[in-house]
Amino acid sequence: MSDSNKAGHTFLASLGKTRLRPGGADATEWLFAQAGFTAESQVLEIACNMGTTSIELVSRFGCRVHAVDMDKQALRKAQENVDAAGLADHIQLSEANAHHLPFPDNSFDVVINEAMLTMYADKAKQRLVREYYRVLKPGGCLLTHDIMLTRGELEAQADTQLQQVVKSNVSPMTQPEWQALFYQNGFSQVATHHGPMTLMSPRGMLKDEGVLRTLKIIFNGLKNRENRRRFVGMFRYFRSQRRQMNYIVCCSRKS
Repeated sequence: MSDSNKAGHTFLASLGKTRLRPGGADATEWLFAQAGFTAESQVLEIACNMGTTSIELVSRFGCRVHAVDMDKQALRKAQENVDAAGLADHIQLSEANAHHLPFPDNSFDVVINEAMLTMYADKAKQRLVREYYRVLKPGGCLLTHDIMLTRGELEAQADTQLQQVVKSNVSPMTQPEWQALFYQNGFSQVATHHGPMTLMSPRGMLKDEGVLRTLKIIFNGLKNRENRRRFVGMFRYFRSQRRQMNYIVCCSRKS
């Protein structure tokens, strides 16, 4: 598949980007603070991609993580990263469909799912959240990280451009809509936090990736015509929609 047809996160990963979430490291850090991870925590990361978040969780808290994804190539890269970090005894990687997770009811203290629910239509979001609820232990929490609309729906042209930019059927929602999604599917408490998206901003890249990796990402994004068109298009789109689109992180607790 050519770079021009890859999903947005896959394209950015091919350029060398390791943080592939709308709000970057700061948003993920907020989620970590809500969960209260310990070495005894049993964690499921859904859509783990290259394993960045799972590796950080284990490195900092010593917990046990099951990390799943449907992308075989991403899982191979994740396994390489886990092995390089020396954490194979704490992180178990497997291919799994989030709609039908291969785990019993009440298995995990924490389920974390970043930058995925936005990619699904409303009914599919409902089914996914119900499945996440099923595998959580009572008292456990679901941590999510997605795109939030600051007001109503995107204009038709902006919505079409978003699909073209990320090469996926993206369906962001407002803050009340995100909260309602979790309440309607069984969660008793929902805390949220939101802010400007940092995925494609220079300041966000510098914070998430550091100077050298940011320079590498920009170089790779501009080095040929195909990459340049896609990279610049993504940058311009998210900059133009920066007042309409935020990241949102949610911590939803199961009674």
